[in-house]
Amino acid sequence: MKTIKNNIVKAAFGVAMVVSPAFFSSCDDMLDLIPQGTFTDAQLDSTAIDGLLTSAYAGLECHFFGNNESFQGPITNWIFDVRSDDAYKGGGALSMESNIHDLEVSNLRSDNVCVRDKWRNNFYAIDRVHKAMRAIEGTNVANRESMLAELKTLRAYFYFDLIRVFKNIPYFDETVDDPSSVSPYQYSRNEIFDFIKKDLREAYPVMPETQQDKGRFNRYVAAALMAKVCAFTASVNNSQSDWGEVVTYADYVIGSGQYQLYPNFLDMSKVEFDNSYESILAIQFASTSDNMHYNYSNMLNCTISEGNLYGNGDDFFLGSQNLVNAFRTNENGLPYLNGNSGDVDNSVNVTGDYQGNVDPRLDFTVGRIGFPFRGHTYTSGWCRAYDIYGEYSGKKGQLAPEDPNMVSGIVPWGASGLNFCLIRYADILLLKAEALIEQNKDLDVARQLINDVRLKAKRSIDSSYSPVDLDPMRASYKVEPYPADGWTQDYARRAVRMERRLELAMEGNRWFDLVRWGTVVDVVNKYMQNESSLRTYYEGSSISDSEVYFPIPLEEVDNAANGGYDEPQD
Repeated sequence: MKTIKNNIVKAAFGVAMVVSPAFFSSCDDMLDLIPQGTFTDAQLDSTAIDGLLTSAYAGLECHFFGNNESFQGPITNWIFDVRSDDAYKGGGALSMESNIHDLEVSNLRSDNVCVRDKWRNNFYAIDRVHKAMRAIEGTNVANRESMLAELKTLRAYFYFDLIRVFKNIPYFDETVDDPSSVSPYQYSRNEIFDFIKKDLREAYPVMPETQQDKGRFNRYVAAALMAKVCAFTASVNNSQSDWGEVVTYADYVIGSGQYQLYPNFLDMSKVEFDNSYESILAIQFASTSDNMHYNYSNMLNCTISEGNLYGNGDDFFLGSQNLVNAFRTNENGLPYLNGNSGDVDNSVNVTGDYQGNVDPRLDFTVGRIGFPFRGHTYTSGWCRAYDIYGEYSGKKGQLAPEDPNMVSGIVPWGASGLNFCLIRYADILLLKAEALIEQNKDLDVARQLINDVRLKAKRSIDSSYSPVDLDPMRASYKVEPYPADGWTQDYARRAVRMERRLELAMEGNRWFDLVRWGTVVDVVNKYMQNESSLRTYYEGSSISDSEVYFPIPLEEVDNAANGGYDEPQD
């Protein structure tokens, strides 16, 4: 089957012949990207157009400069899960990738390389999009409007990713000749969100319902992204109209009939299910002879494994004890909803000898000592720095060591062509449920949407499903749907927020949910205080309102001409 993934691999060798010299501009200033040169009609044949479009899609791989730059400014946003209550940095010591440790304990500085690389990676991707747009706009190529709509959706994603991370960003489209002249204070955050929504509103009706190339955007990618963008602005601005748009665009996705929940939760971690079931917007990774198209954003986030089953591993990105505790369920198979944002305390820790019920998604998400990990027994030998970070190596991005799609002994450790879903169907179901709850209408519909996701977890309790991740002889797995009794707006709000934490754990969503709900400072400060009894490096750490968003990278401020990035004075 033809896929955009195959095109990306081919384009890596051919696109350099058709792009202008500006494509390879210096990285000293990521906004110093003045268009240079033009394409002739002879150059812009269908092959050249496909190369430019594919190059724009390849921006999702986030692999422009080097492996470390991808890891430190990842498209998967795992470093933001580390900023939340869901995950630890991991690795062999606090000093390893100390820039990410600083994020974990909220020591936020503008010279942190994560700040720099997140900015650079996204703006470089936007530059690729604009190069393709400028080329296509001047042609009469077939499907011209549809391709431009795909590119608008790509641009919307990259800008959405930036505005969730940085307080101020410059916004410019393909018509701006000199992006470095655009001030990050020229537009307000709400204005930038409006630009993003405009792109998506224009793109949705123009794109086809399906694409021949798997992985290329159809109209439902734009709809799903619009639902996520509107959920962010609805939460931050308390906007009922935006919540209404979440429902509208989520219904476009749901009503398309093209997506369904995975039969088993483990299926999201199998290459054979790439671009199917829940996959809406996915990064198209691939195994290639040059090793250039793997998931370098998560390149060190593989358990070390006893006996080096994955060839090696650095064991970054471990689940927190607090996250593990969130998977506790009561005698009715329901989570403990003590907090208002899916947050829990550490009064009861789920450890190896825990006798209570747990949601099975726990053992699909992290490794636990004595329990299966992709068909092998996870032991303390799988934990690189147990004394510092404990157990709970991340599972979701790892295949079984014996899987023929896994390549051993190279970086990224545990490398494979497994896609990474930036938006999956369960996310959209839960966003629609949340929107209905926030509007205090159709609460039973919201309950059913949440229960659909929970029933997927329930049917995943199958110890024979391969590779084995569950041990029903040792753990008491119990997850049940929410009953109608007591389903008030307040209870439903706490339920959907917890469900998002459990279902989407360690997929780069938790931090941004806490930010949009306005609870991030309270939740993370309580988390740091509670978790410090286990992870002493949290002692004395805290986060303030001014540390929620990244500052503009210091290098960008220093490189900006005529003080263009200096913050305006009141």
